[in-house]
Amino acid sequence: MGAQEGTVTLWHGSRVVVAHPTFGQGSPYNDYGLGFYCTRHRELACEWACTSVSGGFANQYELDMDGLSVLNLDDGQHSILGWLALLVANRRFDPKSAVEAQGIAYLREHFLPEVAQADVVVGYRADDSYFSFARSFVRNTISVDQLACAMRLGELGEQVCVRSARAFGQLTFVGAEVAEQGVWYPRRKLRDDEARARYRQIALEDDLSGLYMRDVIREGVTGVDLRLR
Repeated sequence: MGAQEGTVTLWHGSRVVVAHPTFGQGSPYNDYGLGFYCTRHRELACEWACTSVSGGFANQYELDMDGLSVLNLDDGQHSILGWLALLVANRRFDPKSAVEAQGIAYLREHFLPEVAQADVVVGYRADDSYFSFARSFVRNTISVDQLACAMRLGELGEQVCVRSARAFGQLTFVGAEVAEQGVWYPRRKLRDDEARARYRQIALEDDLSGLYMRDVIREGVTGVDLRLR
């Protein structure tokens, strides 16, 4: 975890204009818990704002990073299982087998990053398709390498979660752009469809020498294991 300086431009896709993001509001069952979820990319915000039946807005902000503590899950210091541990700690997983239940408990005990002091968390965004990829690993049907490959499908990029009251206080609304459903939803659906199709190809390949959830538990794998790098 480290501090950064300067200002970054962030975008938040939603059905409405969000001129005043409020600390403490929202669902605690998001990827990194309670927070305000953004992206550095306008195009992704436009896609996220649109559903199959409606458009929305790409809200633009400037975040003053001075003095903020940032947990970047893609900085090379954390394996993909650190990201997954945060996911199982915050999202609603309903285990369907013993290995899945044990896997969730093991990930939380051995890989969960320390987020209590983080003002901002940066990492993958687990939308519906990516959440299903994560579940597949916990259910022991794909390997760590296959999961890492799957998470890069669709080129979703990173999401930025503004978590603390201090960070909210350093977030300034710039304006909002209309995201038209007819323009942006087809792009969102195409990105998701392509990611799912490529994932199915990966899942059909038996990674005989790969590291699976059952192996992680049985071998007592931790974050220092070179197979996770």
